[in-house]
Amino acid sequence: MHSLPGRISRGTVVAALLIGSSACALGASGTAESAPLPSPHSQVPLPAPHAGFDYQIGGPYQPPAGVEVVSRDHSAPAAAGLYNICYVNAFQAQPGAEKDWGDLVLRDSDGNVVMDRHWNEALLDLRTADKRGRIADKVGTWIDECAGKGYQAVEPDNYDSFTRSQGLLSARNAQDLVKLLSQRAHGKGLAIGQKNTSELASSRADNGLDFAVAEECGEQDNCAEYTQYFGNQVIVIEYSEDGLSNACAKWGTTLSVVRRDRDVTPEGNPAHVRETC
Repeated sequence: MHSLPGRISRGTVVAALLIGSSACALGASGTAESAPLPSPHSQVPLPAPHAGFDYQIGGPYQPPAGVEVVSRDHSAPAAAGLYNICYVNAFQAQPGAEKDWGDLVLRDSDGNVVMDRHWNEALLDLRTADKRGRIADKVGTWIDECAGKGYQAVEPDNYDSFTRSQGLLSARNAQDLVKLLSQRAHGKGLAIGQKNTSELASSRADNGLDFAVAEECGEQDNCAEYTQYFGNQVIVIEYSEDGLSNACAKWGTTLSVVRRDRDVTPEGNPAHVRETC
């Protein structure tokens, strides 16, 4: 996989919690009031709740003052002295990289590649244990690379690709792959985050997920779908003024919240936007 400026991962980082019927208490405003719940894998370091965060998957730059946690593409170096989350595109191929995946690209009954048209990315075929294993092996090399560079965590993007698969993939397929990725990450001492896909948050412990990354939950007003299972270790990424305003009003005192431009451009680019609560 190559770093792709303009690539937006689809989630907000959410901190680790055990699944439970009452994972965290919510205040009247919808904010999480509980402390972080335990991770399924207690030996890995987790991002601190409500820490200053920057989302740099479009290209690395010097983190602003106050940032404690940063997410970067796996091709980039880790930021010295910070908690680093490593971005990998795990469920879809980067644009133009279909040939790198061979028979692991998802095809419909007519033999056509199934695409995420919004990002011009081919979906990967998660339907068999053999293919999931081979996908996990390939993505696993990037996870190993992240560990070698000094990252503390990994965020596998497009967990929700099954929702764009024309019915060919299932939520179970996605969870079976993410379990393999969780095992690989934990084996390297890395935490692993759930990227978006709030409908699967209740299974985060079974799937070995330590925290979550949720994009635009302020815009969509569904951050509570993550905090119900991940508590206040949630990193929220917004791309609009309204989304940031809502996230800050409801979650700004308990969650990590940042607004970035949709192309997540590095600092110095005229399109660069970064705001916090």
